[in-house]
Amino acid sequence: MEHPENDPRYNGLTVNPGVAAPPSVNPYMQRRKRKPLPSAAEMVEGILKGDITMLSRAVTLVESLASDHNAIAQEVIEKCLPHSGHSRRIGITGVPGAGKSTSIDSFGLHVLKNGGKLAVLAIDPSSERTRGSILGDKTRMERLALHPSAFIRPSPSAGSLGGVARKTRETIVLCEAAGYNNIFVETVGVGQSETAVHSMVDFFLLIQLAGTGDELQGIKRGIMEMADGIVINKADGDNLERARLAQAQFRSALRLFPKAASGWDPEVLTYSGYFELGIPEIWDMIDRYFAFVDANGYFERRRAEQSRYWMYETINEQLRSASTTIRRSNATLPRANTLCWPTARHRSLPHDRCSTSISTIDRRSDHRGHQRPGLIRDTTDMGHDAHGSPPHRRPTTGVSAPECRRQ
Repeated sequence: MEHPENDPRYNGLTVNPGVAAPPSVNPYMQRRKRKPLPSAAEMVEGILKGDITMLSRAVTLVESLASDHNAIAQEVIEKCLPHSGHSRRIGITGVPGAGKSTSIDSFGLHVLKNGGKLAVLAIDPSSERTRGSILGDKTRMERLALHPSAFIRPSPSAGSLGGVARKTRETIVLCEAAGYNNIFVETVGVGQSETAVHSMVDFFLLIQLAGTGDELQGIKRGIMEMADGIVINKADGDNLERARLAQAQFRSALRLFPKAASGWDPEVLTYSGYFELGIPEIWDMIDRYFAFVDANGYFERRRAEQSRYWMYETINEQLRSASTTIRRSNATLPRANTLCWPTARHRSLPHDRCSTSISTIDRRSDHRGHQRPGLIRDTTDMGHDAHGSPPHRRPTTGVSAPECRRQ
């Protein structure tokens, strides 16, 4: 750019040349090469040795949505499964602001005094708008995070309902294989219906606050009747009397609930997580519970029920994954829109159209000579009939074979 001020006719006026703008990125910066993904055998070997770094990478691999990670993750879980099941799984839940993370910091230090290892799986809510998560529960566990025998893993809920993450069960298996004999699962701040954590833990601890409801709130079904123990936090200072009043109200409400399948009568205690008051009493209650369920055999029955429930949830997840793949497929999108149009116009029930859609897409997959992953098929009557000809394959839903042929 030429400046007229630099002309000799203008005395005393000069414009110095400018300095080139520095680059936005440091030109001397050298990008670190990402470490290659270890094999499944290397991950399992590191997990069994108690390597926290390898355990963290395995959990990240299990939580990944990338399709090329699924096979390795499944292989790692299958090899770690025989080394799992030897821990106390404790679910800790409560309303937002009840002091779950602060209480876990005190609970964990008390547990580790007796030896052993502790893994904390903290679930943080994900944004419905940005899909991001702060993962800040670990900041409230300052002392526990520095303990050499503690492993704290924050995970986003990623849209999963029930207060837990999508792969929390698999993460529990990996932590148990790494030698952690105490597992804490901290849920997101929950309401009255988020009880999914109950299907993956041995003891369900509900943290409540004083003054958050009346007597009617205490007898409502849902998360209250699932709890094996109820503790009222922040029972200190001026709030001590209110906490004791809430304790009496919850005890009265629990008498109206039906007997639990374990035969255990849930207890209601008060404590202060910040001042560490009443922590030993809570852990004594948990010890009594485990001694009780070990004696009557409920512990093993409950673990077996949880394994079956895990299998059914895996089937549902595979079906949802298959439906997502079908919905995004360009080949089946026009057909899916045609089938969904009567439902959108309120002319058909979603259940009927869904059955028709699955049967149609499943039949098209058969014509192409392959089966879509995740779709569970009924192959019990695949033999020949009395006339020697193979019968029509029964569809997986309530739509009959003639209806499928007409479509």
